[in-house]
Amino acid sequence: MCAQKYPGLYPTPPEPGMQPMVATAPPQPNQTILPPGGWLPLSTTYPPGLESLINLDYLFVDQKIELLQAFTGWETKNKYAVTDNRGEMVYYVAEESDICSRLCLGKYRSCEFSVYDRNQQEILRMVRPFRFDSCCCPCYLQVLEVYSGNTLLGSITQEWSLWRPIFNIRDASGQPVLKIKGPLIRFCIEVVFKITSMDEKHRVGIIQKQWSGFTREFFTVSDKFGINFPRDLDVKIKAVLLGACLLIDFMFFEQNSTNF
Repeated sequence: MCAQKYPGLYPTPPEPGMQPMVATAPPQPNQTILPPGGWLPLSTTYPPGLESLINLDYLFVDQKIELLQAFTGWETKNKYAVTDNRGEMVYYVAEESDICSRLCLGKYRSCEFSVYDRNQQEILRMVRPFRFDSCCCPCYLQVLEVYSGNTLLGSITQEWSLWRPIFNIRDASGQPVLKIKGPLIRFCIEVVFKITSMDEKHRVGIIQKQWSGFTREFFTVSDKFGINFPRDLDVKIKAVLLGACLLIDFMFFEQNSTNF
C-alpha cells in the first residue's frame, strides 16, 4: 500500500535478465578521475620534446660539480644531466637566477630551470618563486610550476606537515593526482621519497637520493638522484616529477647557512 501511495519511494524490481542499477555519486566539477592503478594513463597528445619520456620508467638526475662553489663556497647556478637507465642523455637542465638571490637567499632563492633536449632545444621551463620552508609558515610553502612554452603542464606544491616532507603533484587544472612523502630522517646514505596515489593505496614510484661517494658528498653540493615511475604514466606528469626531484634537491640537499 505504501508503494502505491508514494510512487518512487521503493526501487522497482529489475526485469528478468537485467542487472539492477547501482547509484553512483556524480563526479565533482573539475575533478580528475584516476584509473584503478592510481595514476594518469599515457596520453596520445603531448607537448613537443616529451616523446623521449614515453617508453621510460627510470630517470637519473646527476648534478654537475661546480669547481668555483667547491673551492670558495659561493653559490653558483645548478646544472643537471638527465639520463635513462642505459646512461644515454635525455635532457640537460640549467638554472637561471641572479647572484644576489644565490648569495643572500641560498636554497630558498627564486629561480627558473630551462630543460633542453639532445638537440639543445628548450622543451620545458620550470618556475620556482621565493617561498619559505617551515612548519611555522603553512600558507607560504614551496611550489614549482612546469611549463611547455606558455602552457602549464602541472605543478608541485609542498603540503604542511609537522614531521616529514609531503608534496602534491598537480595536473594543469590544479587538481592533485599524486602524493610524495619523504622520510622522517634524511641523513641516510640512500634517501627515499615515496610516490603514491592520493589515497596512498597504490605505490606509484620513488625519488631516491643516491650516495655519490665520500669526496663528492662532503666537499661539494653535487647530488645524484634516481626517479622511478610507471612506464604508462602520462608524460606530462613524468615531466612534473622531474621538477619535483629538482625541488627536493634544493630544499633538502643544498648546503648553505641561510635559514628562515
